[in-house]
Amino acid sequence: MSVAGPRATQRRGSIARGLFGLLGVLFLGPIAQAADLDLSAYRGKVVYVDFWASWCAPCKQSFPWMQAMKDTYERLGLTVIAINLDMERADADKFLHQFRPTFEVRFDPEGKLAKFYRVQAMPSSVLIDRHGVTRFTHAGFRPVDGATFEAQVQELLAEK
Repeated sequence: MSVAGPRATQRRGSIARGLFGLLGVLFLGPIAQAADLDLSAYRGKVVYVDFWASWCAPCKQSFPWMQAMKDTYERLGLTVIAINLDMERADADKFLHQFRPTFEVRFDPEGKLAKFYRVQAMPSSVLIDRHGVTRFTHAGFRPVDGATFEAQVQELLAEK
């Protein structure tokens, strides 16, 4: 995986949104702590999916931010899902013990979801609207990016 500087890209246009929404719906799997992620289970919610690893320094900054987003916006319809890409579960567990998130955490040591979402940097995130359409993607995280990412969350929560 290459490490790119933080960059937020916005996917606009009905073709791009339709394509990503269709891919999200077609990617089926049971809701569990395994790599599979059934986005249809989150229909009607805004979903922030974050890909992280225990060795990732910016991930240590993004976890408190994600917890704050969950605490602030969950009642308005936000779901935060963090997907760990460590090969060794013990490394992830040590990281989680430090941060103790209350949002959902999944494990993808084979990188299947990361490949599906074309993750190129750590952390990377995908913001999905209430209809299952990927609307924003982010590569990297710096605290200064938090305000922009939060504004995107607010924008999607305001949509019905």
